[in-house]
Amino acid sequence: MNKVIVSLMIITCAIYLTSCSGAETEVTVSKNPDAEEVLRLDSHADIFQWEGLIYKTNIDWVNEIELTKDELVGEIEEVYDNNLNFKDGIASKLPIGAKIFSTKEREDILLVYYKGKTKKYLALGEG
Repeated sequence: MNKVIVSLMIITCAIYLTSCSGAETEVTVSKNPDAEEVLRLDSHADIFQWEGLIYKTNIDWVNEIELTKDELVGEIEEVYDNNLNFKDGIASKLPIGAKIFSTKEREDILLVYYKGKTKKYLALGEG
């Protein structure tokens, strides 16, 4: 009797395992948002691209952080219009020549200086 029960359990497990092996697995790869995606969600977003990442300002918690300007990393070279492909050095609102600085405290926040103003920009990550 025990042999029959054990045999039935083995057969049941084998059927279960075989039916599961045919199931497809879907792999989702996330990526950092691009400028078109950010602007599609908020057409008035103040963004720029640097080293392949999109940076955005007017984020409350970022504006509250005390940051120290570090090294000059570059400047804005073009202002975005619908005819341009977004690339490093292009901004949606910042003027040409605005200076971009790293910060001593955080790698994901850059400071931008222009016309006596300073803005904090956060790198947008995958999500």
